Amino acid sequence: MTTFIETGVLEVIQSHLESAYPYEACGFILGHEHNGIRKITKSIQVENKSSENQRRRFIIDPLDYMKAEKQALKEGLSLLGLYHSHPDHPAIPSIHDLEFAQPYFSYLIHSINSGKQTDMRSYRLQNGKFIEETFS
Repeated sequence: MTTFIETGVLEVIQSHLESAYPYEACGFILGHEHNGIRKITKSIQVENKSSENQRRRFIIDPLDYMKAEKQALKEGLSLLGLYHSHPDHPAIPSIHDLEFAQPYFSYLIHSINSGKQTDMRSYRLQNGKFIEETFS
C-alpha cells in the first residue's frame, strides 16, 4: 500500500493542523487510486465537532462527509480518507481512531508538538487492525 501526496497539499494540511494546536484538527483527503497506489491531490478542512476534550478527540459531522463526497464527484476525484492531528502525542492510531475507522480510507496522522509538526504517518484498516502505509 503506497500513498503519494502533492507537496502543496501537504503544506496546506500541515499549516491547518499547526494553527489549530493545542486542539485536534481534521479534514479529508481526495485524489485518485490506480492499481493500489494512491495519489492525494486535494484536502478539505472541516471543523472538529467533538463536544468532549478537543485536545484529545475529533469528530467529523456526517454532513461534512456528504459534502466531501459531492465535491470529490464534482471534481472527478475520490474521497480517499482523512487527516487529523495528535497534539503532543505520537502519530500512531489511538483506540478512538480505531473505533471510528473505515476499511477503505487512508488515515494521515500528524504529531504536532508545541505547535510544530514533528511526525506524520499514514494507515489503513485491514481485518480490524491499522496497517501502516508506505508514504511519500
